[in-house]
Amino acid sequence: MATSTESHSIGTITAKQQFLERYELEHQTTMRVLRAYPTDKLDLKPDPNMRSARELAWVFVQERGLGTAGFQDAFAKGVPSGRAPAPAPESWDEILSALEKAHQDFANVVRNTSEEDLAKPIKFLVAPKTLGDFKRIDFAWYMLFDQIHHRGQFSVYLRMAGGKVPSIYGPTADQPWL
Repeated sequence: MATSTESHSIGTITAKQQFLERYELEHQTTMRVLRAYPTDKLDLKPDPNMRSARELAWVFVQERGLGTAGFQDAFAKGVPSGRAPAPAPESWDEILSALEKAHQDFANVVRNTSEEDLAKPIKFLVAPKTLGDFKRIDFAWYMLFDQIHHRGQFSVYLRMAGGKVPSIYGPTADQPWL
């Protein structure tokens, strides 16, 4: 995939284009990390207070899923739905397929949102039981940064489960560049 400077002249890329390009690249990286996970270790919980690997992977889907407690309702409708998230499926393939679909669905929502509507405010949680204002495009970035945060968590699970951590932003012990 071309970078923003290759596919657009400087100064003409829209906020939407910039977001969608990075969103796609980060998704590809997230999928590499998830596909590297040993499926016989999906119930791994590094601490009793933490999610299992399966539950953490399901967070990626839930955050993008329209009609869930996820971020997509806040992006599309202006406020979070408040619904409780569905439990993670048992099947790893089902989780990965659901993530691919949710990723495309959210990308389509962003693509179909006008630049004017991207600048409009929406409400989302900023503290316990407290809603605050975000510009819609800033909220899309917030969602992406949250994906990156959870991917970092998941890469630790991957290492603990004995999997090989692929390159994320550079070399890893399992994928050196030199």
